[in-house]
Amino acid sequence: MLELIKYVVTRFAEKPEEIEYDVQEAGKTVNVTITLSDSDMGKVIGRQGKIAKALRTLVRAGSQKENKKYNIEIKERGENI
Repeated sequence: MLELIKYVVTRFAEKPEEIEYDVQEAGKTVNVTITLSDSDMGKVIGRQGKIAKALRTLVRAGSQKENKKYNIEIKERGENI
């Protein structure tokens, strides 16, 4: 599933080499944090979050076979959470 996430995100990003992925598994839950440069945030999230929402929908549909729940968080480089 991570390959699908990486594929979609790199298609929209101008600087795919600067993208960082942090994956943490806890049982059946997988938390994926995508860290992007400032210039790629709008492109990957899309207008009104449409691309991010579509990515989450794709991952939710594809992950049902794996019987896991994926949480995707998109953040800007240097942003503290």
